Amino acid sequence: MTRFTRIPTVITLYLVALLCQSCRQDFNADNYTAYFGGEVTNPLSRYVLLYKGNNLIDSMVLDKNNRFFTKLDSLPPGMYTFRHDPEYQYVYFDKNDSLMVSIDTRNFDESIVFSGRGEQKNNFLMEVYLGDETDRESLFEAFDYNLADFTRTLDELHQKNLRQYRAKKESIQWSDDFDMFARAAITYPYYSRKEIFPVLHKLRTGVDLSSQLPADYYSFRDSIDFNNPRLSNYSPFVKYLVHMLNNIAVKTAADRGQDMDLALKANTIKLEIADTLFKNEKVKNTIVNNIAYTYFMEDQNMVNHDKFMETYRRVSTDNSQRNDIVRLTNSIRGLTPGHQLPAVTLVDPQGLKITTDKLINRKALIVFWNSKAMAHIESAGQKIANISREYPGYQIVCVNLDDDQEKWITNLKRIPPMPGVTHMRSHDFEDLKTKWALTKIHRTIVLNPDTTIRNAFTNLFNNDFESNLN
Repeated sequence: MTRFTRIPTVITLYLVALLCQSCRQDFNADNYTAYFGGEVTNPLSRYVLLYKGNNLIDSMVLDKNNRFFTKLDSLPPGMYTFRHDPEYQYVYFDKNDSLMVSIDTRNFDESIVFSGRGEQKNNFLMEVYLGDETDRESLFEAFDYNLADFTRTLDELHQKNLRQYRAKKESIQWSDDFDMFARAAITYPYYSRKEIFPVLHKLRTGVDLSSQLPADYYSFRDSIDFNNPRLSNYSPFVKYLVHMLNNIAVKTAADRGQDMDLALKANTIKLEIADTLFKNEKVKNTIVNNIAYTYFMEDQNMVNHDKFMETYRRVSTDNSQRNDIVRLTNSIRGLTPGHQLPAVTLVDPQGLKITTDKLINRKALIVFWNSKAMAHIESAGQKIANISREYPGYQIVCVNLDDDQEKWITNLKRIPPMPGVTHMRSHDFEDLKTKWALTKIHRTIVLNPDTTIRNAFTNLFNNDFESNLN
């Protein structure tokens, strides 16, 4: 891909000299020195943070030219993350790697380019990540296909990605440990889509395909090491485990009958399965925390929350995450039907700020999108057009979650016109995320004529969505 031909254009001669020296240097077997630096265009804070899992390794301050650099005296090989809040990405260090990274926060992921010792494998991971974003867009309609057509479409795409992976592996000759992450980046999104398909297909079309699935449909699960601690913080692996647990738990909950609310039952079962399946505490805690966050977005019944927390406290051994879970549940308590929607500040296309309590003055729908979900907003536009015809009188607000005004305006011009829709952008995403408990794009808020909440946790694409409008 041509995106890797660009390299950072303004880096001090000292850093370049130091980087080049380290690239040529021969290191002793017991020397694990590594270097990490780069330049941030349009910075959002004065820091770049390097993490290993949840442990902070180094905090690097941007200088007056928005550059950072650090020498890491003893850095074990492995996968790390670098953060420039609110964004983050992965970086893999082999022994004695010396890496520079170029970042532009206006297009954070798309702008990232590595240079120096270790650049090829890291640029490949970024290529895979961005390719998966493209795959997600291209497969948006495929979840409506029948089983045979979906399987063929998904397998063809996966084979193309595998060919790319094999070619790069042969060319770069990377380490076995890195290969585990490279294969995971290709394989687990494929597995995730296989897990998602029956559930999402039923949600979007109303057709239950469970009886049509071949006996070996989920046979790939047999090859997975569920307790691999090195993948416990790697997003493709964690996302897959969550999708798998969702499939198993929903079926198990349905088989057990309707003795309690299905969402509570299914997610309590997920916790129980996770407690049994994952022997590694790090992996287990990552998954059970993810289950808790997802469940609280799905079920806003406070009595159910208390029941769920009884199992969560028994299963989880991660005390540090419990405060975050409690804060989330407190936010959800304020978003139950009949409450006023907490006011947040939005920005219009001219750059003017307005709070939602001033903007919204009648029954309303609020939908969300960002630059990584262009197919989503285009499909939402079609749904909104139908709703406007069949349920007139709704004030429809599309809220973009990107942090860059110019990027938002550019993307607005790329989507089909949406007559009658008010387009706004979040002024402070962290404030909106906290007040509205927003953890995913696929969320719709429905307000009553008096602007109180009717349903703060629905989805425009649910089959029964229009029941919120009657």
